[in-house]
Amino acid sequence: MNNPKFVVSPAPFWHDGSSVTERHLHKIYAALPAVIFGIGMYGVPAIGVVCLSVSMAMLWELLANRLMARPYSIGDGNAALIGLLFAMLSPATVPWWVVVIGTFLAIFVGKQIYGGIGGNPFNPTLIGLAMVMISWKSIFDFNAALIHYDFGFNMAYPLSMIKQHGSAAASAYNWYDLLLGRQSGGIGSTFSIGLILGGIYLMLRGFIRWEISLSFLAGVFLTAAAFHGANPVKYAPPFIHLVTGYTLIGAFFLATDDSSSPVNFLPMILYGLGAGILTVLIRSIGAYADGVVFAILVFNIANPLLDKIRPAAVGKVNDHA
Repeated sequence: MNNPKFVVSPAPFWHDGSSVTERHLHKIYAALPAVIFGIGMYGVPAIGVVCLSVSMAMLWELLANRLMARPYSIGDGNAALIGLLFAMLSPATVPWWVVVIGTFLAIFVGKQIYGGIGGNPFNPTLIGLAMVMISWKSIFDFNAALIHYDFGFNMAYPLSMIKQHGSAAASAYNWYDLLLGRQSGGIGSTFSIGLILGGIYLMLRGFIRWEISLSFLAGVFLTAAAFHGANPVKYAPPFIHLVTGYTLIGAFFLATDDSSSPVNFLPMILYGLGAGILTVLIRSIGAYADGVVFAILVFNIANPLLDKIRPAAVGKVNDHA
């Protein structure tokens, strides 16, 4: 009689039916309300930026797979998501060559040199964006970039105005205008309600962890409240910080990147809280009007250390056993 073979596969042993492609597609779906609003607001230039950014990210992914002799991964949706997020963070007037360079940096430097999806220690979109923001800072000056747009409401970039003129500048903005996206900024980062609904959808479906998103928002709110309480004339109220700049897209779409964020409960809380605190520190006493990009990248670095934090074991070793 033949001896039966006992086959054992590595954990996990239970599969819920989800896939990497599904996760990325649902993140794209969740981002669409904010993207569509931005296209409706800025028109044809915004369509051009979104289409170019997504297509170039996918092209760079295909080229990287070819050059590095790896299986083609363009179908998993990750490159398309990276390109879409890059476009959402960019002004509608961003030059085409900045999109080409930025998506190249995101795919090659932020992702593929680490082995591809799952190996990247940093959010690829933020790597590409940070490099072009530092290299060509004036292009991401939303006041200058969007100066020719006039929608009949205050188009001045809120965070820049607050940085220059203090808390008095915040009174020029109505809270409902900010929630409805009536402010200048990135193509897909101004429609606060759309981003919140997209984030809630992703949390309810389990595609992102609520611990990171909510702790990030808490960090922003509490730190902004502390600054405002210490000097109400110079620093804006905390609500302004929540619904302007990259705060909401950072909380739901950037800080929650699977590969560059923690997986355990306490590390996720510390990661989100720390990134939120650093965001407001950069806005209030740093060189940039918005600190979301750099704050999340800094805590991407801290992610491996934070994820080593474990709860204390229950019980003790019986030495007399």
